Amino acid sequence: MTAPADGDPGVPPGLEVRGLDVDLERAPIVRGVSCAVQPGGWLAVLGPNGAGKSTLLRAVAGLLPYRGTVTVGGADAGALGGRERSRLMAYVPQSPVLPPDITVAEYVLLGRTPHLGYLAGPGRHDREVAARAAERLDVSRYADRRLATLSGGERQRVALARALAQEPRLLLLDEPTSALDIGHQQQVLDLVDELRRTQRLTVVSTLHDLTTAGQYADTLVLLDGGRVERSGPAAAVLTEPVIARVYQARVTVTADPRGRPVVTPVRSNDC
Repeated sequence: MTAPADGDPGVPPGLEVRGLDVDLERAPIVRGVSCAVQPGGWLAVLGPNGAGKSTLLRAVAGLLPYRGTVTVGGADAGALGGRERSRLMAYVPQSPVLPPDITVAEYVLLGRTPHLGYLAGPGRHDREVAARAAERLDVSRYADRRLATLSGGERQRVALARALAQEPRLLLLDEPTSALDIGHQQQVLDLVDELRRTQRLTVVSTLHDLTTAGQYADTLVLLDGGRVERSGPAAAVLTEPVIARVYQARVTVTADPRGRPVVTPVRSNDC
């Protein structure tokens, strides 16, 4: 099943995945996944634990071998070198491992590395781009702190700031709000939403929170057992029968004032 790609048919999709298979230690994890999203769109990958969400994202990022095709802005990602790939896409893992002894400012500036010539150091423009990214993620006030001193939420925002400093065309986010309080969750998601609308930044994220996915993403892809169970707009994917079948969960699905689905767990009558 393929997630629809809306927009000008003459414009290459921001991301197109066709028939993606991924094995880990000879075990099939992702099978036959196809999906697409236009430039400036947001695709959210959903599914229960073990469904293959993070594996799919890591394969798209070029961190895992795969079979099938991954196209970014019309370019075959599998044919790109690491430097070219890093100019096109940035990946932020759910639990980023950061070098403990460098400062926040130094780490965010590393996002400019793909744009530098060999043996060249960052220039004024690179420092300005990195500073803006740090400011937008509310981490510039930590500029001189070493990464080892940061909380989990602070580290997650610093990792996202570095990714934005890359100025990618595709941003891959694995559970980008898992370590954040509700205020910073909204701040990060609203920023990503603004960037995709104003700069045509294409976003692909994994998310556990179904309501959040329905609020922000244009298209949802629901994985179950490594395969696409359903894809499309939130209202078509986030239905009570589908959630009950895939997640084995009791929920109600209502609509907010803008018509977007709100998923609420329902307590068992036996409790």
